[in-house]
Amino acid sequence: MTQLLRVQNFTVSGDGFGAGEGQSLERPFGHADPLSLMSWAGTTAGWAMRTEPGGSRGLDDYFIRDHDHHVGAEIMGRNKFGPQRGPWENEEWQGWWGDEPPFHTPVFVMTHHLRPSFTLSDTTFHFVDDDPAEVLERAKEAARGKDVRLGGGATTIRAYLEADLVDTLHVVVAPTITLGSGARLWESPDELTDRFHLDVVPSSSGVVHHLFWRK
Repeated sequence: MTQLLRVQNFTVSGDGFGAGEGQSLERPFGHADPLSLMSWAGTTAGWAMRTEPGGSRGLDDYFIRDHDHHVGAEIMGRNKFGPQRGPWENEEWQGWWGDEPPFHTPVFVMTHHLRPSFTLSDTTFHFVDDDPAEVLERAKEAARGKDVRLGGGATTIRAYLEADLVDTLHVVVAPTITLGSGARLWESPDELTDRFHLDVVPSSSGVVHHLFWRK
């Protein structure tokens, strides 16, 4: 069975940034407002962090509900895992997500500063300093026949695109948001059309879904 490396529900501003500058413990997205950037997801019926019943159905909700389908492992960059830079000063930090991380799979965190693996609930975090292809092979083995999700951030996704390892991408563009600086995925989605087919699907929520699959 073919195992894919998939980017799913990755949201960028209208000028192509997945996060702003100045990431900190209090501001995981830097100067970007995550409530605005991710508002398309938070209003859906399937959003896992909803505390009230209701929510929208339709296209956005479909993508939210499909997020975990047939995913057996995740790869992420260190800055998605946490705000620390350089050597780990505090290994008690175990990510933004508390005791019940939302991944439910092995997670491979790419970093130049290794630390021991640890498990929270049904998620084990591994810290790896290998090149993208080697990390992908480890993730595929851990996924046990399922696909691997490339969770971000933008710098990590770009590294895998440059290594020509990504099979499909779903990128959500919030056209009314401009960040101006930060972690940029692209200047234009057309940068990827030499290698990928592209369908562009506007949503009634105002975001635009970009669906890429390898030619």
